[in-house]
Amino acid sequence: MKIKPIRTEKDYQKALTRVEELWGVAENTAEGEEFEILFILVEAYEEKNHSIPPPHPIEAIKFRLDQMGIKKSDLKDYLGSRSRVSDILNGKRKLSISMIRKLHEKLNIPASTLIAEY
Repeated sequence: MKIKPIRTEKDYQKALTRVEELWGVAENTAEGEEFEILFILVEAYEEKNHSIPPPHPIEAIKFRLDQMGIKKSDLKDYLGSRSRVSDILNGKRKLSISMIRKLHEKLNIPASTLIAEY
């Protein structure tokens, strides 16, 4: 087992291929330890070089509505009037703290996503 830091995309692809080869090996074996170490290195490289930015708050709301089969008009229960829902979804009005709390509680959208600047 020769493990080295992942510094380039080529190193990353090579490590990823090896992780896939080792997937499902027994723990507490030489291959199991190699898998565990490479997995940690791959995760660190991905976090640094392939990180996915958090979603836009309004897009997160729309996505959750779609996932749950809820109509946009049903948001009035959490955000107020239909016009307020329209203003928020069209970016004309910002979410308030109480709206963020309700959306987090009722739709299970992470608060950290909803409080992001937009």
